Amino acid sequence: MTRELLKGNLAIAETAIRVGLDAYFGYPITPQTELLEWMSRRMVEEERVFLQAESELAAINMVYGAACTGARVMTSSSGPGISLMMEGISYIAATEVPFVLVDVMRAGPGLGNIDAAQSDYNQIIHGGGHGDYHQIVLAPSTIQESIDYTVLAFDLAEKYRMVTVVLIDGIIGQMMEPGILPEMKPARTKQPDWIPPKWAVRGKEGHDRHLLTSIHMSPTLEEGLNLRLLKQWREIRLKETRYKEYYLDDAEIVVVGFGTAGRVALSAVRTARSYGIKVGLFRPISLRPFPEEALEKLVDQTKAFLVVEMNTGQMYKDIKKIVSNQSRVEFYGRVGGVIPFPDEILSEIRRISSMSYQSENIDPIDAWIQRLEDIRKTEAVGR
Repeated sequence: MTRELLKGNLAIAETAIRVGLDAYFGYPITPQTELLEWMSRRMVEEERVFLQAESELAAINMVYGAACTGARVMTSSSGPGISLMMEGISYIAATEVPFVLVDVMRAGPGLGNIDAAQSDYNQIIHGGGHGDYHQIVLAPSTIQESIDYTVLAFDLAEKYRMVTVVLIDGIIGQMMEPGILPEMKPARTKQPDWIPPKWAVRGKEGHDRHLLTSIHMSPTLEEGLNLRLLKQWREIRLKETRYKEYYLDDAEIVVVGFGTAGRVALSAVRTARSYGIKVGLFRPISLRPFPEEALEKLVDQTKAFLVVEMNTGQMYKDIKKIVSNQSRVEFYGRVGGVIPFPDEILSEIRRISSMSYQSENIDPIDAWIQRLEDIRKTEAVGR
């Protein structure tokens, strides 16, 4: 297996094809359109199903139908498109059929712009669709991780019969790095040893008749579904958390960031360590289920947490809940498609390392807004 120079969007698309993708349905939206374009050529070359739907709403319902047959199915989109898919995602979750969703995040709210951000955290992590359902969310920060976690996403989706999301931002989708792709496999339904799952709707003579649905008019049946989904999720929380730790053995300050924000933060952490500051990085990979217990274990040794994001503090709120009032939680972010630089995060680390929190009563978000406004004034003067 050889390393190739790969762009993130294309690496994910080709990985999905190589692990036996049967069908892809999607609609173009920047910054994920290259993924769809790659699929439009390669899926046809491999004699598999590719269809550009008339909208994201149509695409997710095509995914729903194909997934019910037991086929390996995927779609991809970005913020506004994901919002349109949410009703269908909730239907799929309730029907308990597997599929993989790739979300290449852009700036919001609204149409925002096409620049990279982490603005979809809330709707992906906390479920933008209606009802009580859960989905596994994996957040890579490199091209190789994007490949590896795409492979894992299909495995987890099928293991638990649930929606699994690969969540990246436009930077990871557009950047190029060396990576190793998996070996090519035929489409799942064309593999000689493939046996359709027992629950699948095959529409073929000789197969058992099944009814797959997301509607249960009986409150008792609907309650049973909700309890079953919850029990399964509690099992997943115990088995499927993933994260990476850097320099945490003696860290008094713990930076928390995922995806590109975590990647940038690591550069700042390494520089701060060279200055003698005891700081480390906790990078969650499974944003759902979140590695809460691993983070909680750091509380006793930690002076403060610094959450770094490319939004206005969506994960920050979750971190605050996890560590409760046991540690100070600071925040630094850039929004609207602006990417934080390592020196900005380094400045925050140095500020925190010199502070005493015994008398600190300022809300971290209020303080961050003021600091960011000052930074933006300085940047405007520089331009």
